Amino acid sequence: MRNHLRLLIGLFGLVELAAPRAVVRGVTRLAYRESADAEPRDWVYTAARIEGAALATLALVGLYRSATASGEPDDERVTDER
Repeated sequence: MRNHLRLLIGLFGLVELAAPRAVVRGVTRLAYRESADAEPRDWVYTAARIEGAALATLALVGLYRSATASGEPDDERVTDER
């Protein structure tokens, strides 16, 4: 389930990175009743691209770690200190 969520977040990040104006327009329609009156500043699109890159990177790192993880976490090893 976590990997599915990471994949969805990564895909959203890629869409946001590739088409920030469409994502900002869509989110603006969801957030405001009169979205036609809302006019975002130019830096909003740059921020959306940075957010998309961060989401895609974090999702890919999480998926990579999940795929390469061994069956036994290091914290579960039992050590006998006598």
